[in-house]
Amino acid sequence: MRADDQADAMTLWTIVDVAAYLDVKPGSARGTLSRWGVRAKERRFDNHGRAYSLYDPDEVKAAAANRPGRGRRTDLLPDDQ
Repeated sequence: MRADDQADAMTLWTIVDVAAYLDVKPGSARGTLSRWGVRAKERRFDNHGRAYSLYDPDEVKAAAANRPGRGRRTDLLPDDQ
């Protein structure tokens, strides 16, 4: 791997990095990213020939910041609101 490839790989996150950021398991992180429309920026192969995806951390952070929150309990509001 060239030095510029290593620097680029350091700026991209594996699914394990994404899962740690979102505080979920890697399988859940894959589904979450898919639901949010976050696509892998690059796919690489490890030393054993297994493919893995790399994600843009800024895109992951932006999608997490824009995710919908838990529902608002409108049934607990007073009638005049």
